[in-house]
Amino acid sequence: MIDRLEKEVDMLERHLQVLKMVIENEPIGIVKMSNETGYPHHKVRYSLRVLEEENLIEPSSQGAIKTERTVEFVDELDGKLDEIVDKLEGMKIEDVAEVEG
Repeated sequence: MIDRLEKEVDMLERHLQVLKMVIENEPIGIVKMSNETGYPHHKVRYSLRVLEEENLIEPSSQGAIKTERTVEFVDELDGKLDEIVDKLEGMKIEDVAEVEG
């Protein structure tokens, strides 16, 4: 049950790392991103496709670049992540004795 959540969080982390690289180094290509992150080309390519579908990056002849929507997304990201963390914190089962009793 938790395994799927872990995989999704890992994938989100990769997507956000790729987005950060685009923001900091645009234009940037798959090979450079793969070399710097250690992610295989196919995983970087998948992250780029997801980010493009979300209109957060767009392709250019020199590599990926950010879009007008990128700034808005980044501005809202920390708040959304904080909400998710709070929700996960609330899901903890603190006292196992209560569950057994």
